[in-house]
Amino acid sequence: MATPSAGSGPQTVKLTDLSVAQLSQLKKQLDEELQHLTSSFQSLRTAQAKFRDCLNSISTGLASKNTDRTILVPLTSSLYVPGKLADTEKVIVDVGTGFYVEKSRNGAKEFYEGKVKELQTNLVDLEKIVAGKSDNLRLIEDVLRQKILQGEGSAEASA
Repeated sequence: MATPSAGSGPQTVKLTDLSVAQLSQLKKQLDEELQHLTSSFQSLRTAQAKFRDCLNSISTGLASKNTDRTILVPLTSSLYVPGKLADTEKVIVDVGTGFYVEKSRNGAKEFYEGKVKELQTNLVDLEKIVAGKSDNLRLIEDVLRQKILQGEGSAEASA
């Protein structure tokens, strides 16, 4: 019996060669992976929507006509205080992990547009992975169903 070398890639196994228990375990594993990937997909969509909201806020909220209006400034996720815009050409951008950078209005727009595009690329890639995993899951379910039916058929024949 040959053993794979350390540098060899992933091995393929015929689904029909696996037992019902092994197929059930594989199905369970793929179900969990799909659930995790779907959750990640939703998180990416939510982040993309937030970046689009930021772009919208920059486009509509920083108009020079808004300098005299009172606005609500968020201190925390649930605490806002009244304030006025001091400068409509410079904004503070959250670049992640609690770091903020002052940028020009156009610089902030470019930053958020880049984030939206990057997330769109990630979403497309993740969508392909989810589709592939879903196809694999369907194949496993089909083989599992066939094995179970064959098991029932052979049990009836022996009875």
